[in-house]
Amino acid sequence: MSIDVNNESGTEVDEQAILDIARYALARMRIHPLSELSVIVVDAEAMEQLHIQWMDLPGPTDVMSFPMDELRPPSKDDEEPPQGLLGDIVLCPEVATQQGKDAPTQHSMDEELQLLTVHGVLHLLGYDHEEPDEKAEMFGLQAAIVDGWRAEKGLTGPSPAPTVS
Repeated sequence: MSIDVNNESGTEVDEQAILDIARYALARMRIHPLSELSVIVVDAEAMEQLHIQWMDLPGPTDVMSFPMDELRPPSKDDEEPPQGLLGDIVLCPEVATQQGKDAPTQHSMDEELQLLTVHGVLHLLGYDHEEPDEKAEMFGLQAAIVDGWRAEKGLTGPSPAPTVS
């Protein structure tokens, strides 16, 4: 799996954890190991510009996903997954910091960025949360991936509760 993490935010973030959880999520979703993903970490101003440009919404947001080849997880266990460019995930540590503080189970900016990375990966794979049934599926899968990764890493304590909108 080729995953690039580029921190342009000026904020120190755990880039290795972002890389690790993205790799874990893609493997768990059975995405071809030669597929490519880019994760970009930006400041609130850059995120606000993207949010306005692409969503026509004011203010910065936590995560945005820009799919390229519209790859999807294989529907059958014996099906060969397609290879390609997944796209870009853009994260904002300033928004992640506030969301971590406001969450029912308060957590760090890095834990929120890990959750947002998984959220972004799922969006790249076609998952959405506009409708209640879609939200239940996506957030359930997101929690399972984060919990699985945390267990594999031996991390203790409660997993971050979903705070993404």
